[in-house]
Amino acid sequence: MSHAVNPNTIRSSIWEEEPQADNPFAAAACYCRGYDVYGDLLGKASYIEYMYLLFKGERPTPGAIAALEILAVALANPGPRDPSVHAAMAAGVGGSTAASVLMAAVAVGAGSYGGAREVFLALGAWENNGTELANWCSSLASPVPPTRLQVWPELEHPAGFDPYGKHCAAPVLRTLSLLADILPAGCLAWLQQERAALETAAGFPLAMTGVAAAALADLDFSPNEGEMLTLLLRLPGAAAHALEQGKQGFRLFPFFELDLENDPGPSCQKESK
Repeated sequence: MSHAVNPNTIRSSIWEEEPQADNPFAAAACYCRGYDVYGDLLGKASYIEYMYLLFKGERPTPGAIAALEILAVALANPGPRDPSVHAAMAAGVGGSTAASVLMAAVAVGAGSYGGAREVFLALGAWENNGTELANWCSSLASPVPPTRLQVWPELEHPAGFDPYGKHCAAPVLRTLSLLADILPAGCLAWLQQERAALETAAGFPLAMTGVAAAALADLDFSPNEGEMLTLLLRLPGAAAHALEQGKQGFRLFPFFELDLENDPGPSCQKESK
């Protein structure tokens, strides 16, 4: 009897399926982290609980559920001025496919200026600095450059802080306050206590990415997990705004003038010279 492993087998500790008796390509039962998805979870677990189970492999505590619910609402719609939402709206008003709209939002919202990569970097800062103010002040004053070649542009501001803000925005403060009430013994509570000192050391006010990173650190999300979850949680607003702009049409959509540093001017001017 051969015990050779099929090289085409997908190995996963997350998911297991039992095939139907009459169709091996359809599942009779699906198990996520050992739970029967359509027997134990469907109709009983919330979307947030299921998402946590997928990422972390265990049931969330009531505090984790409440914190993720708040974080999901806070991140769901950064608003039309956010570059990722604006990219989705531009794609939507131009008649792009739904997939293209979401890909535009993910691509623009993935970076280190208010995007998911900034949450990744801020989570790394929490791993390195913990809740030691001296460590944070030192790392903010002298950021360590990456030791490996990066595909990302060089970071122009400390991760988790608003490079254009003068004071911490009200939505950021409100989100931090609610989350710190739910998770009062970790990074969020310390961030709320030391926010002013950190903002002074950074030279910028705290941003929503900084609050998100602190919440995800308290929930034991790694930088990679936090980056991926942030990308997912930011999509609903981009999708809704893109659909709205698609219905309104391009005549009502503002196409802003580009600020080019080496604009050669209209082509007719160049030809007349």
